[in-house]
Amino acid sequence: MPPHEHMKQVLQTYVDAFNASDAATISGLYADDAVIEDPVGHPPLTGRAAIEEFYTNAIAGGAKLTLDAPIRGSHGDRAAMAFTVDIPGMRIRAIDVMTFNDEGKITRMQAHWGPDDIEA
Repeated sequence: MPPHEHMKQVLQTYVDAFNASDAATISGLYADDAVIEDPVGHPPLTGRAAIEEFYTNAIAGGAKLTLDAPIRGSHGDRAAMAFTVDIPGMRIRAIDVMTFNDEGKITRMQAHWGPDDIEA
């Protein structure tokens, strides 16, 4: 299990790379067989190619991320962050929970947000 400091740094790198329009760096934070569920309840995406396409499309749509609180670690293999996604014409408040493998790569991302978290 990676140290919580590592997991928190990975999430900070995720935010920084997203805001720098760097989908390749974001997808590089994930294990090859990682799964994204965004939002929880929607069909998951699996594998690095699908993950990079997901982030490429999100970035192309003009989305930017702002942390709402410090990134949180855990005593286990997960870290979480509360943030706001600003998309032209829309704002989504979300909490992402990332699960990590022993190599420090993200194996699962679960985005928690629903209809009440969207502002037009």
